[in-house]
Amino acid sequence: MTTRDLVLAALFAAIIVALGLVPPIMLGFIPVPITAQSLGVMLAGVILGARRGGFAVFLVLLLVAIGLPVLSGGRGGLATFMSPTAGYLVGWFFAAVITGYCSERFVEHSQSGIVQITGFFLAALLGGVVVDHALGVIYLAYVTGTGLSTAFIGDLSFVPGDVLKAMIAALAGRAVMVGYPLLPQRA
Repeated sequence: MTTRDLVLAALFAAIIVALGLVPPIMLGFIPVPITAQSLGVMLAGVILGARRGGFAVFLVLLLVAIGLPVLSGGRGGLATFMSPTAGYLVGWFFAAVITGYCSERFVEHSQSGIVQITGFFLAALLGGVVVDHALGVIYLAYVTGTGLSTAFIGDLSFVPGDVLKAMIAALAGRAVMVGYPLLPQRA
């Protein structure tokens, strides 16, 4: 990785941490809060690509592991990786990598704006919603002992908001592609 790659990854790690300042919303029927940080994960993948986006999320998870309160609600520390939300947290890394990989494959500079937005949206949906939710549901079902179907039904409450976040990430990805042509290729 070049110095520029490290700086961009650190910038997006900071964006993810800053989105953690938005207070979490607890639903009561599932022990996982609604947070704004998953938007940052999708943005990292869409804008930076698989390698740099994954590294940005890895930096955030490293900050969590060493005990800094960078998650929404001021959470942090190794105990966070044993909580019911751990599947979603670990899923962030894979979500950023898959989102970045798909955006690298689906979107090119020569495409029209609507095609680029659609490609970014599909990439964010696949990585940020499907992959992250799948890992989160599997771990949630395991930790709570409720079963996959119950965890999946509880997880459905997050899908509309995450689809909206995927659209925001797609629009931001398109804006960055048009507004910052000197930004190195997503990779």
